[in-house]
Amino acid sequence: MLLLLACAFSVQAAPRIGVVTMQPGEIFFERFGHNAIVVDDPALPAPVSYNFGYFDLTEPGFVGNFVRGDMEYMLVALPLAEDLAYYRDVGRGVSIQWLDLDAGEATALAARLAQNALPENARYRYDYFTDNCSTRVRDALDGALDGLLQRHLQGRSRGNTYRGDAVRLASPATWMWLGFDIGLGPLADRPNALWEDAFVPMRLADALRGLRRDDGRPLVAEETQLLPHRLAPEPADAPRNWWPWALAGLAGAIGIHALARRRPRAAAATGLVFWSLCTVLGLVMAFIWLGTSHRFGWHNQNLLLFNPLCVLLLPDAWRLLRGRAPSRLLRPLLAVIAALAVIALFLHWLPVQPQRNVHWIALLLPLHAAWWWALPARPVPPAV
Repeated sequence: MLLLLACAFSVQAAPRIGVVTMQPGEIFFERFGHNAIVVDDPALPAPVSYNFGYFDLTEPGFVGNFVRGDMEYMLVALPLAEDLAYYRDVGRGVSIQWLDLDAGEATALAARLAQNALPENARYRYDYFTDNCSTRVRDALDGALDGLLQRHLQGRSRGNTYRGDAVRLASPATWMWLGFDIGLGPLADRPNALWEDAFVPMRLADALRGLRRDDGRPLVAEETQLLPHRLAPEPADAPRNWWPWALAGLAGAIGIHALARRRPRAAAATGLVFWSLCTVLGLVMAFIWLGTSHRFGWHNQNLLLFNPLCVLLLPDAWRLLRGRAPSRLLRPLLAVIAALAVIALFLHWLPVQPQRNVHWIALLLPLHAAWWWALPARPVPPAV
């Protein structure tokens, strides 16, 4: 009887471990959702949320570190009720998955989290895709389960990519999904294993639902909704067809040709805006590649489409806008920029590190070709 009582006490004394998943919000940095590990220890007055998603906006150089890709996040331990208060106020849904961990596993994980949350251990170098609040939850659970998550998730894939999930979750904000889609390079287009999909908290929660322990027990013992979701639901997966972009590119090319023949100054004004946009975006992409640690933006083939060489066209656009003859370099430059757009199409066909940017090629290649075809060496008087 004493042995049974001791066993019962040890079971009661072990903490319960749960994973809370917060649905996406409306602010741009909330679009990807969030999660945390909950430790419900009978020795403590209330469950504790271990949240890896905190950063300090007031730290010196925060903006510069953000731009360079050298940000630090931190793990914070706080009462679960306090952590949930914000999500209740803004209407973001929250659910919890209580995990079936052995007493020793749960106790060791709780102790490791408490140690990690100490001020001297709490900070870590943040990466949007490979080391964020959700992958930290994944890794902590995997360590407690002796590699169970990695063994079951690393060799399986649904074909998701970092770009696909980033664009999908950012889609409610046009500027945000365009930024991801234009600014990410080919490294973001490799098919992810389910292990890598876990950078999205909702993907991790879905993966946990399907996991079983080595003895056949489901890893998730119970799942409960803590707060209802009152905002728009998480954007669904949707294929992107390239042909509407191609139609838009062809329509734009026809419009450029018509403007250049009938209203050359209007064509010059249009070119001035278009080439300025290409210049700005191209310089930003070049800076991300050459001047930052945002490695998922390196080797970006969209540089061949939003070409920073367009800056050399701006003086000629201004000359044409004023009715003056362009320089002799105009048409050779237009030919080079159009040829580089063709190279982007060639690179897309290559099996070595392809980038999923065929829709941008379909849109911009006809436009660059149209500028080269339509703009004459000398201004053409408008039709009478």
